[in-house]
Amino acid sequence: MIRRCTLVSVGKLKGWAAEGSEDYAKRLRRYFPVNIIEVAEEDMNRRSHNEVLSAEGDRILERLPKEAYLISLDREKGKQHPSEKLALKLADLGLSGRNQVAFVIGGPLGLSPEVLKRSNELWSFGSITLPHALARVVLLEQLYRAAKIHRKEKYHW
Repeated sequence: MIRRCTLVSVGKLKGWAAEGSEDYAKRLRRYFPVNIIEVAEEDMNRRSHNEVLSAEGDRILERLPKEAYLISLDREKGKQHPSEKLALKLADLGLSGRNQVAFVIGGPLGLSPEVLKRSNELWSFGSITLPHALARVVLLEQLYRAAKIHRKEKYHW
């Protein structure tokens, strides 16, 4: 299993999403350290699509641990995995010496080509579009579920 996790996400969470994210991060920290980094969301009304992606992408890349194996969430290009396969994948990364894994969740426009190019893998939660706040809660929940599966512990809803 991985030994350390960093999540870099565009935008600051509020309300129920912030509470859900922190709840799952707290649960995950029983298994390994989790660092959540929020980078500023660019104003889409004042800049072009490419300028927004580039500015957010620069902020993301600045905050990523250099040695981390990078998995970015991308609805269109990402690969879907059932929970059991996620558990195996994270265990395999740890066994192969990739103990530090970073995850990236983009803003409303997605991720810049530079972030996608830096990514070792692209994951998707399916063809539906999730708000990035909800995607963060789902990612943390799935990482928690994977840790429970890996340790053969019961998971209670």
